Amino acid sequence: MKTYVPNEPIAAIATALGPSALAVVRTSGAGCIDSVSRIFSRPKTLLNSAGGTLIHGWICGGEKKTEKIDEVMLGVYRAPKSFTGEDMVEIFCHGGTAPVSAVYRLLLQNGFKAAQAGEFTFRAFVNGKTDLTRAEAVREIIDSKTDESRSRACGRLAGSLYGELDNIKHLILSSLAALEADIEYPEDENAVAGVFNFEDLIFARDKLAVLISSWKSEKLYQDGVRMVLCGRTNAGKSSLFNALLKEDRAIVSDIHGTTRDWLESWISFAGIPVRLFDTAGLRRTDDIVEQAGVERTLDLTDEADLLLYLIDASEGETEEDSLMIGRLQKKRKPLVIVWNKTDKAPAGCQTGSPPHIAPAAESFSRSAELTKKSHELPCVYISAKTGSGLADLTETVKNLLLSAAGGTELGSAGNALAGSERLQAGFGSLRQKKAADEALDSLNHAIAVPSLDLTLDAAVQDMEDALSFLGEITGEVGADDILENIFSRFCVGK
Repeated sequence: MKTYVPNEPIAAIATALGPSALAVVRTSGAGCIDSVSRIFSRPKTLLNSAGGTLIHGWICGGEKKTEKIDEVMLGVYRAPKSFTGEDMVEIFCHGGTAPVSAVYRLLLQNGFKAAQAGEFTFRAFVNGKTDLTRAEAVREIIDSKTDESRSRACGRLAGSLYGELDNIKHLILSSLAALEADIEYPEDENAVAGVFNFEDLIFARDKLAVLISSWKSEKLYQDGVRMVLCGRTNAGKSSLFNALLKEDRAIVSDIHGTTRDWLESWISFAGIPVRLFDTAGLRRTDDIVEQAGVERTLDLTDEADLLLYLIDASEGETEEDSLMIGRLQKKRKPLVIVWNKTDKAPAGCQTGSPPHIAPAAESFSRSAELTKKSHELPCVYISAKTGSGLADLTETVKNLLLSAAGGTELGSAGNALAGSERLQAGFGSLRQKKAADEALDSLNHAIAVPSLDLTLDAAVQDMEDALSFLGEITGEVGADDILENIFSRFCVGK
């Protein structure tokens, strides 16, 4: 690695600059405790302190180190019982740009090098305090947008993915040992792979296949999707936008064409991060500004991962609705028809199309059923005003997104890895998934050796290749450029 020099004393501001109650400045490396003691008001106490202790005092500067810079608490960690596996001191000072910057400058003036992005976590990896799956999970937690995505990343940080991969590797190693024994002590000098029991290897292959199949759903919970609310003017798009956000972000009015431009916000949709867009109503208009808004809406539908088309339930589906739904269907994207304003629809229509409806609701019911059958699209019946049907909408969208993503949800029915609790062992990066694909190909080839009438040596090579690819995922096998690419994407101070 060219960027990182292990064990050299490094320092970094680990919290965002700006007014706050506290801030953290991290240090790590050989001699870091001694170096910090030279600018601390209680040097002997620091030098004699055990790991895992907190010490109160002052950071001092000036020629004689008598100028008080800030009142601090020091967290002392001694190797190897620290995050990096090296001696560490974390300085808890007052928040704010001036005090934090002053403490940091003083460290750089006293032998510390400015840490590079991800250098603390890299040192933890090099010193065996973590593996690559856990290290990458740190970044995933920082980037997580919902509790569900955070929870999944925390599972990987706690070692769930490493544990599953370790189990798979043990199954392969067990099979490999048995296979090599068959080769070394054959009953027949011309023995072929047909005499070897591939049961453990097949089980390892199946476990790995389940992990791989969960990749698309894991990526969905990490990256999220773009969901666009669209429909005619006054269909209630802005009201639904506000209802989903649980705040009044968009202006709501009975006047047609109130929304001229789009609004956006991140929300959690059943744990899936959703970038939600409220858009201008779709209609023909002579208003130049409104026309521009309509064009932007159409552009957003091109970029969306999922579309919600709103129909005013108090009016029913119009010819404009039918034409626009047909146009959106041609985009080949998940599309949900949302019948809004059911609170204003005829009695008996509030829950969609019940088997027995009141005469006053007959027109609405026929319209709703016609929409569902003619477009063959999922329909949901809601009232953005009262909140009725929003839970159904959330569940419909979640199922549609997971279905579109394909793959398997870990812990779902039929999952080979599912136990009494849902596992959180999905792959967290494309790098991991690609290496797993290579390992799976090697295992499939090893298992196919009998049908190919090859000798056992061919299966041995395939198993060793699979172990090597799995080692790339955890970092036991890997090139420096891969490691640098992973850690350089971290924050400075992490």
